[in-house]
Amino acid sequence: MTAESRRPKLRCPICRNPAAEAFRPFCSKRCADVDLARWLGGSYAIPGHQDTEEDGDAQPAATGPGRRAAEAPEDEEPGIAAPARRRSTH
Repeated sequence: MTAESRRPKLRCPICRNPAAEAFRPFCSKRCADVDLARWLGGSYAIPGHQDTEEDGDAQPAATGPGRRAAEAPEDEEPGIAAPARRRSTH
């Protein structure tokens, strides 16, 4: 039994012709390029999770069992060190 006979017959997702081994899962370079153009043009999209938070303030993820991630003050970005603040001499 050869590898070809064990594989199910694949159809090109663009034109439904039998897939060619050199361009799998497509039948030709043309259909592969059509598929790439659809991805680059935004015709295809991978579904994702939409944020339900309007302001983007999600709770930080836990960093380990029973531990919480350190929260940055509101005027700082997480993971970015704030510049040293000068003390007033008044």
